[in-house]
Amino acid sequence: MSTSVSPSNDRSFFGHPKGLGLLFMTEMWERFSYYGLRPLLVLFMAAALADGGFGFARPQASAIVGIYAACVDLASLPGGWSADRGLGLRRAILIGAVLITAGHLAIGVSGVAGEGVGKPFFFLGLVLIVLGTGLLKPNISAIVGDLYPEGGARRDAGFSIFYMGINTGAFIGQLVTGYLGERVSWHWGFGAAGIGMAFGLLSFWLGARPLLGTLGQDIVRDPDATVQARREATVRNATVGGLAVLALVFVLAATGVVALDPQAIGGAMTFVLVGIAVAFFAYIFAFGGLTGDEKKRSGVIFVLFVFAAIFWAAFEQAPTSLQLFANDFTDRNLFGFAIPATWFQSVNSAFIILFSPVFAALWVGMAKRNLEFSSPTKFALGLALAGVGFLLMVFAANKVVASGGSVLVSPWWLICSYLFQTLGELCLSPVGLSSMTKLSPRRYVGQMMGIWFLAASVGNLVAGLVGGHVDPTKLEQTPAVFSGTAIALFVATAILGVMIVPIRKMMAGVK
Repeated sequence: MSTSVSPSNDRSFFGHPKGLGLLFMTEMWERFSYYGLRPLLVLFMAAALADGGFGFARPQASAIVGIYAACVDLASLPGGWSADRGLGLRRAILIGAVLITAGHLAIGVSGVAGEGVGKPFFFLGLVLIVLGTGLLKPNISAIVGDLYPEGGARRDAGFSIFYMGINTGAFIGQLVTGYLGERVSWHWGFGAAGIGMAFGLLSFWLGARPLLGTLGQDIVRDPDATVQARREATVRNATVGGLAVLALVFVLAATGVVALDPQAIGGAMTFVLVGIAVAFFAYIFAFGGLTGDEKKRSGVIFVLFVFAAIFWAAFEQAPTSLQLFANDFTDRNLFGFAIPATWFQSVNSAFIILFSPVFAALWVGMAKRNLEFSSPTKFALGLALAGVGFLLMVFAANKVVASGGSVLVSPWWLICSYLFQTLGELCLSPVGLSSMTKLSPRRYVGQMMGIWFLAASVGNLVAGLVGGHVDPTKLEQTPAVFSGTAIALFVATAILGVMIVPIRKMMAGVK
């Protein structure tokens, strides 16, 4: 973006700043790679060795997918912190894109490496993707927020458009990699995901300077040079130390010195992550130098964190329980063509693309008529809609159980479930991203974006732990997975509904 044009006055990208177009494209390709890879993981790891997979048990494979997805979101916290304290938003995004591309390259190499080194290369690739996404994901969203210094409903609309870019990449990625992975070779699918990320890296590298100007280049520096130098040294030391520990654990696991139990790790991580969130908020309340209003708004962020985690624990069953249900219990025959099971993952993205402009226009139109819903109201609506989606899956699972597993149910059960989950996501996710940027104290905005993704991290862990219990040999478990999820969502909706009025008072003055 030209520095002579204020983001508030720039409406050259469909009424929004043109920098949004670059961020849209970069995130689209990054999500192409991420969502293109993700639905293949549980099927690949659970596939027999003779079919080119790892032969893992389903609960183990599902737990690994949950841990991987959780770590992707968890890495957003140190990723946002390092950008706030030393790297700056733009540099963090660029480094992240390079790491993600390298991760996909490592996964591609694992397909041609020998049996002894194939698995280490595969898991090394997942680790690199985690590190890179932690740098890219929160900081690109923070720059989107910086495009709208005036705040208001236009920012919410901008995030909805940005969210449509995310899902455009997810939709295309899952169709391409799903077909290649299931019909040609697992590693052809993995390789296609990597090519998408390379396009994202190239687009951001070429477009950042002309389209963003100086946005995202600077960090909030302490007036005291000594304090600032100490902050930057802390970032460097923490980064080196953290990478050293990670490398040690990886080497010990790859060489078989340490045996890792994915299900036990996932369960322990859930408690650890919740503890991290509580400790972070306790720290900034006690020692963060917040004003009274900043404390209230940070309290709202904590409440939204809790309910977002509940939502994601349901929604992120897409690559585990819902993916396995599509593979095992869904009639995928369409005029003689067997639809790849991974293609059902694209249904959510297709609905996002279809309804994102509708929701963006809806929020702006309601604001103009002074009928705008508050953020907690939108959150409660999102939880309820997702609950309806999983309630539908209870009926579908019961049909399978009643037939003893001999009947494949209509794909419309999954499609309708994804529809309600998508409507819930549109009420909650882009609004949550926008809320983090407008509620966060300025000096903590990157870290608060990390907290938002930490909620998704907790949700991914829970989803991974329960998602592997969809199994043709244990039919009775499937309805219980879906009914438990639906009940949790409806209870959360009721609790948040009671809290809407006091939360709105705490948000007084926020545009």
